[in-house]
Amino acid sequence: MKKIFLSLFAAIMITMPVAASTWSAADRVPVVGVQLLSKNSLPSNTTFKVTAHGGDNSNVAYTNVVYISKEMLEYAGNDNEVAAVVSTELGHIINGHYAKNKMLNLAKDALTSNLSADNIITTTANSDYVANKTSLNDNKEADITGVDMMVQAGYNPLAMVVVITKMPGSTWEILTGKPANAERAMNVYDYLTYNYPSKVKAGYGCNEYRAFLAYADPIVEKRNSSAKKLEKFNKEQEKAKLERAANIAKYKATGGLSGWDATYTILKNLSEGAEK
Repeated sequence: MKKIFLSLFAAIMITMPVAASTWSAADRVPVVGVQLLSKNSLPSNTTFKVTAHGGDNSNVAYTNVVYISKEMLEYAGNDNEVAAVVSTELGHIINGHYAKNKMLNLAKDALTSNLSADNIITTTANSDYVANKTSLNDNKEADITGVDMMVQAGYNPLAMVVVITKMPGSTWEILTGKPANAERAMNVYDYLTYNYPSKVKAGYGCNEYRAFLAYADPIVEKRNSSAKKLEKFNKEQEKAKLERAANIAKYKATGGLSGWDATYTILKNLSEGAEK
């Protein structure tokens, strides 16, 4: 009997590393994606496709395909973190960021086509600062929309903080000792602290999260020690919560179209139909 037990134990120990090595973030995307869709009552006919650098998700309402970047999945080490990557992409779609950016580019082209390159309007429209700021704001909005979906789908939303801080940060963040993408990660953490305190209390067991807490905890303590700062924080988070709920409800009601989608279509048709 003892020999049989030892044989079984040896067989289990041999097969365990093999099983563990077969886990793939890309392979988990369809499973995690379906869970996010079903638990949030989003269109069930949507499919997910992993590509090298993502794809054009501006036409999801018509193609029913969501492209997920394989590059982004490199920062995911478990299903919770895969959910963070997928739900952020869904957050961009729900908030109409792709359609908005297409519309802004269309407007920018129309604005600058008849102006000189050194015109102040042209310079502002093509400013890297404006583009980067818009991108950061879009990411922050998509992140917290993703967090809401993760909670509904049963995933640990703190994985969003972890994935964000795993991504490459700026040189300034390194020099100042901040976690990578500190502002974006703190935006998620603040949202969770206000809306899902039990999730924050439960924690997340990894070094990246512990490193982030070393940065975030003093900020939270300082805010909580000031009644004025805390009141302002609570108002901002309540507004963000209502906006997220409204955007998701609007997305469901329109069958996957955002207001930006409609605006872009109108502008595109006007542009293509113009004689000059």
